[in-house]
Amino acid sequence: MTIAIVLAVVLIALVLFTIDSIPIEVSSLVVVCLLALTGVLTPRQAFEGFSNDTVIFIFTLLAMTQGLASTGVVQLVGQRLAFFARFGHQTFVMAMMVVVAVFSSVISNTVTTAAFLPVAIGAANRAKVPKSKVLLPLAYASMLGGMVFLYGTSTNLVMSAALERMGMKPIGVAELAPVGLPVAVIGILVVVVLGPLLLPSRVGKGSADEWTLRDYLTEAVLPAGSRYLGKPLAEITEGLGLRVIGLLRDGKATSATPTQVLSGDERLLVEGSREDILRVKDLQGIEIRPDLRHADEAQLDEDTALVEAAVPPGSPLVGRGLKEALFVERYGLVALALHRHPSLQRVTKLQLLGRTFGERRLSLLPLAVGDVLLLRGPREKAAELADGLSLTVLSGHEYQPPRYGKALLAVVLFLCALAAGSLDILPLSVAGLTGMLAMIATGCMDARKAFRVDWRVVLLIGSMMALGLAMEVSGAGKFLGQRVAELGDFGGPRTVLVALMLLTIVLSAPMSNQAAALVVLPVAVNAAAQLGVDVRPFAIGVTLAASCSFITPLEPSCVMVYGPGHYRFTDFFRLGTPLTGLLVVVLAVAVPWVWPF
Repeated sequence: MTIAIVLAVVLIALVLFTIDSIPIEVSSLVVVCLLALTGVLTPRQAFEGFSNDTVIFIFTLLAMTQGLASTGVVQLVGQRLAFFARFGHQTFVMAMMVVVAVFSSVISNTVTTAAFLPVAIGAANRAKVPKSKVLLPLAYASMLGGMVFLYGTSTNLVMSAALERMGMKPIGVAELAPVGLPVAVIGILVVVVLGPLLLPSRVGKGSADEWTLRDYLTEAVLPAGSRYLGKPLAEITEGLGLRVIGLLRDGKATSATPTQVLSGDERLLVEGSREDILRVKDLQGIEIRPDLRHADEAQLDEDTALVEAAVPPGSPLVGRGLKEALFVERYGLVALALHRHPSLQRVTKLQLLGRTFGERRLSLLPLAVGDVLLLRGPREKAAELADGLSLTVLSGHEYQPPRYGKALLAVVLFLCALAAGSLDILPLSVAGLTGMLAMIATGCMDARKAFRVDWRVVLLIGSMMALGLAMEVSGAGKFLGQRVAELGDFGGPRTVLVALMLLTIVLSAPMSNQAAALVVLPVAVNAAAQLGVDVRPFAIGVTLAASCSFITPLEPSCVMVYGPGHYRFTDFFRLGTPLTGLLVVVLAVAVPWVWPF
């Protein structure tokens, strides 16, 4: 009965993680709550993952990467990328992927992607290389680099802690390198060779600002005394050149025909470029709807900035509307308009017109990962977005100069903290905390930035460690392990290894890499016991396979480049399928060779 309960919780977790409207931290805590309520785990067992030494270290590691970003370490290297463009497109992409993979081998791949995204876009524009040929390789490089060292991704750290909890040897700092490094090199070469053939060129050769030319949605109204009152809609659509996609009067959609007479009681749904939206803002007789702005722009001083910012994975804005999030109160910026991926934007327009899911307003529309907001406000408020946790600035704002003078110090402190934890001079959590506090004390980063980490990752990992423990103590892992071990009768342990890796890759789409690996690990351990072979190759295979989710854009690094690169779902499938297939074959051969069965 307990096994059935745990498997039901796993199924519930899969469903919850696929529902975008439910924040991932809520889904994670639901899993912990269910395990405690059903009695599968005691309250102490259910919550011990949050106090785990590795979870605390992951938090401090994310904080220290903020120090590397604040001191301009990444930017200094990124500025050199444009040099390689003179040797051709493929040379530029290879140089970028190598640099990104090196950083990602010791820094979170999501943080690395966020840091290099503006750099890669600017370098691609200067080199006249389409963004669609550059940004997906950027995301893939960050994922490949995370497979080299223990600290490359939180998945490696979590799996190491899980193995230690099960009484096995934790993963060494460079233990993954004999396989992870060749896999990263092969992956980079595959992307460099196949990328030009399989990646689209939807945007021409472009200019420096081409990547910011996107269609936004906004709401406009006619204020009292407007000169357009009583006039036909053609005065706006034809006279001003604005695209009015619909009118809403008393909550009902009204035909947006040129002859429709405007009374002032309607909302106008306007779609257009950044320049079009700004023109609406500056026109007399028509204005951006106050519900969307949440602020009186007359209160803004002259030192204002115009910012295009994307919603990154892990942002507290995901799943919340501008009004619900108290956007202007918290960020001090005015939201003028919203851009979404074209496929999602079409659905949004229908929703705004009340033709699907019920009529909604832009200010109440839940934001999704990849949405881009057109923001205006005080320059110092725009500068506070530079941490990239709530929003990732894409254009329109010059960042405050990084503290380049502290760059070397930040690198030394970061490496010292990793070395102290790796060599068991200090416990991992203590080493990470010491490094973080040292960066704050020496001025490498502000104390407030240190705590602007993605707490959702911490909650997710703590919760999934509880689920992994539940699979172990309930016997669910043993039950599934026996089923998987039966494959060994047909092809031996290597067939079982491939099945476990493929299962991890499939689960990593809805559940995240860490969650998928922790769910499959107990299955792998019990499969090894049934076959009478060493569990190490299975555990390492699952760990590395968790970083091979290249087929869908659901991995956080891929989500971040999805919008700016104007990608479609099929773009990831075309390039990700051969890449994933080849890497699984390489892992199936290399893992048992380094870690024999």
